[in-house]
Amino acid sequence: MTPLAQRIQQTIRQDVKSMHAYAIQDSRGLIKLDAMENPFRLPEALQRELGERLGRVAINRYPVQSTAEVVAALSQFVDLPAGCKLMLGNGSDELIDMLSVACDVPGATLLAPQPGFVMYQMSAQLRGLRFVGVPLTPDFELDEGAMLAAIEQHRPALTYIAYPNNPTANLFDEGIVERVVAAVGRQQGLVVFDEAYQPFSSRSWLPRLAQHEHVLVMRTLSKFGLAGVRLGYLCGRAALIDEIDKVRPPYNISALNAEATLFALQHADEYARQAALLRAERQRLQAALARLPGVRAFPSEANMILVRVPDGARAFEGMKARGVLVKHIAGLHPLLAHCLRLTVGSPEENDAMIQALEASL
Repeated sequence: MTPLAQRIQQTIRQDVKSMHAYAIQDSRGLIKLDAMENPFRLPEALQRELGERLGRVAINRYPVQSTAEVVAALSQFVDLPAGCKLMLGNGSDELIDMLSVACDVPGATLLAPQPGFVMYQMSAQLRGLRFVGVPLTPDFELDEGAMLAAIEQHRPALTYIAYPNNPTANLFDEGIVERVVAAVGRQQGLVVFDEAYQPFSSRSWLPRLAQHEHVLVMRTLSKFGLAGVRLGYLCGRAALIDEIDKVRPPYNISALNAEATLFALQHADEYARQAALLRAERQRLQAALARLPGVRAFPSEANMILVRVPDGARAFEGMKARGVLVKHIAGLHPLLAHCLRLTVGSPEENDAMIQALEASL
C-alpha cells in the first residue's frame, strides 16, 4: 500500500470510500439530451445586456445586498403566501444538504419514494440520517399503503415528494399525496415538495403553504433556464425557514449568480416563452414516441420523458453512436429496467433524437 493509499485508508470514512461519485456523462460532440437542461440561449441583445450588467457587479465585496434583492424578487415572482418566507441555496443540492443538517436529530429518518432523485439518499447517508426508500408501483405511482405504513413505522423527520418526480416525470395522484402529507403531519415530521420542474408542471403546492405549517416547497432555476447559475430556493412558514436558514453557509450565493438571477426575473417573459415551446415539443415527442414499435412512453409533466424499450443498453449505445446523448437509467432501480430518460430539447434536437432512437431499437 502506498503512503497516500494508507493515508486515505485512515482518514476517509468507509461509507464514503464505498460510494460512487455522481455520474456526469461526457457530452462533447453530441446532442446533449441527458440532463433536463433548457436548450435555448438568450437572444444576442439580452446576452449583451447581461454581460454589461455582470461587468458592473462589485465582485470585490461579499454578496450581501444582492442576495437580499434576489430573495425579495423571487418572493414577488412566485407570489409567496402571507406568513411564509424564502431562502436561497446553491442549487437544490445545497438546500437538500442543509435540510439534512438542520433535521439531523438523534435517530432521524429521511423517507422518499423510489425511484427518485438520488441526492435525497446521498445527503441522508453523508449526514448520518437513516434513509428509507419506498418503491413506487410498476406504473410509477405512489404506493399509498406502503407509504403510510412506512410513515407510521419510521416517523420520518423529512419526507420528500418530487413533484413531478425525477426520473419518471409524472405527477403523483393528488388524493394519495394529500393523505401522505396528513400522515407526516400527524407524526410531527416535515414534507418537502421538490418542484424542480415547475415551469412544465400543471400543479404546485406553493399556493397551499399557508394552510400546512409542516410543508416546504423547494424549487430551482436550473429548469427555468439557468442551470449554469446554480440557484435554488426553499419556501415555507417563516418560523421554519428561519431555523433552517441558520445552517446556510454565509455568502453561499455569489454576486454574479445573484445578478444573473435578477436579470432573468426581469426578463421572465422570455423564459416563459421558452417553457411554452418546450411543453409543446413534449407533446409532439409523446405523439412521435407512441408511433415507435416496442416503445412505451410514460406520462410527463416535466421537460423529460421516461421511455421503456426492448433493450435499453442497446438503444442507449445506438443513439450515442448516432450523436445523441440521453440517460440510460436502468441501473438506478429495478422498476426502471430497460428505461431511458429523454430530455425535451429544441425542435431540431428532438427530431434527431427520435430518428436516432428509431434506428437504435
